[in-house]
Amino acid sequence: MSSDNLPLSGQRILILVGEIYEDLELWYPKLRLEEAGATTTIAGPAANQHYNGKHGYPCTSDAAIADMAADDFDALIVPGGFMPDKLRRDPVLLQLVRDFDSAKKPIAAICHGGWITISAGVYRGVRVTGSPGIKDDLVNAGATYEDEAVVVDGHHISSRRPDDLPDFCRAIIQMMSR
Repeated sequence: MSSDNLPLSGQRILILVGEIYEDLELWYPKLRLEEAGATTTIAGPAANQHYNGKHGYPCTSDAAIADMAADDFDALIVPGGFMPDKLRRDPVLLQLVRDFDSAKKPIAAICHGGWITISAGVYRGVRVTGSPGIKDDLVNAGATYEDEAVVVDGHHISSRRPDDLPDFCRAIIQMMSR
């Protein structure tokens, strides 16, 4: 295949997982970005741990969050579901998100994934979207909320829900192809 068909060839993307993640918000980006040539790593609280999705789809982590470094990746994907509410309490994960932010590497959060970026303190002054259920949290964190399928502001990409995944993934690929 030509590099036109694999615009993310050679790029590494970190995807977060935890118990009760939103199934589509993890698997759709993972597979779509791999189709575009990226290598993905799924990191959860523990390496080689089985996690159940909100709708029952299983995922086994490749690595532990504590062993990850922003320097080793080109982008971060933060799926939603109930997972972000628990993971946002991990100070190691929050520092990892801040490291991606400091390096201006793409951080793509969808639905309730914004809870993690809120807790990391990286949304102040950023235009974002997310699940309407966390709109107040986003605004209270200093973000400007927009009810759109996808919002791109600097190196931040955000979407509201699984129905927005095509726009979400297109925005990630477009940003990473520059």
